[in-house]
Amino acid sequence: MRSATVPARDDFEKRLAAKGIGRRQFLKYCTAVAVAMGMGPAFAPKVAQALSGQAGKRPNVVYLHNAECTGCSEAILRATDPYIDVLLLSAVNMVYQETIMAAAGEAAEKALEDAVHGPDGFVAIVEGAIPTAENGIYGKVSNHTMLDTSRKVLSKAQAVIAYGTCAAFGGIQAAAPNPTGAKGVNDCFRKDNIKAINVPGCPPNPINIVGTIVHYITKGTAPEMDELMRPLMFFGKSVHEQCERLPHFKSNRFAPSFDSDEARQGWCLYHLGCQGPSTYNNCPKVLFNGTNWPVGAGHPCIGCSEPEFWDRMTPFYRG
Repeated sequence: MRSATVPARDDFEKRLAAKGIGRRQFLKYCTAVAVAMGMGPAFAPKVAQALSGQAGKRPNVVYLHNAECTGCSEAILRATDPYIDVLLLSAVNMVYQETIMAAAGEAAEKALEDAVHGPDGFVAIVEGAIPTAENGIYGKVSNHTMLDTSRKVLSKAQAVIAYGTCAAFGGIQAAAPNPTGAKGVNDCFRKDNIKAINVPGCPPNPINIVGTIVHYITKGTAPEMDELMRPLMFFGKSVHEQCERLPHFKSNRFAPSFDSDEARQGWCLYHLGCQGPSTYNNCPKVLFNGTNWPVGAGHPCIGCSEPEFWDRMTPFYRG
């Protein structure tokens, strides 16, 4: 296992500079994280401390992949300003992550075992639903079922984060008829008293998991959550009440089709299938890579951060 000691600030800033990111740019991102957390800009220095690894000993992280498309990891890996490899890997000690780790085979298995049984403990992040039918035979890694590996690892974790809708609620794997018996972490391990922080989305905005990790590092506890175990700082308001098209909704101005002049003028997409009123997420306020979000790009919200959205929210398009 790699050391979880605090990296030197100079090393962190050199790695930022190598990616073409200056200190001002980094602090701007930290301010965005602080605002997304509901802490306000004054909390940005604390965020900077946490993300640069200067807030104390970095937590060891074990990142498990289950039944999923790896889109949640892709969302993180494609994040820029700053790049996630500089940012998140300075905040935490990532000891196991199948997608990005260099080790394979027995070396990877040893890294996982060392992390799970190490004296410093670890935080577990889970991506993907867990197949449970027929004792979990529909999902295996290294000849171990995802069900068995998840139970073994998560039961020993200091904290668990279910990242993405598949890990949180089952996602598309759990859509009817769900032949593999796929479940989200909390549903799967309810009897084992494993309680994950859910950060759903398909994929989630990376800033939401960054903010969750920052909260854990700076506060030492899980953030305040709703009844679905989602952090209220990110999922406390509906997409609808934060949407820039809300004034059109209130004035009964609804786009009749996606290629209409009304749609191009920003009229409300509710009659075309938008699920914003039933969806809780911060998409309108925390843009993906600081650039845009689905409704801003002319696409209705499909409710991807809600349980059973593949079954309950379809058809995604109407009109």
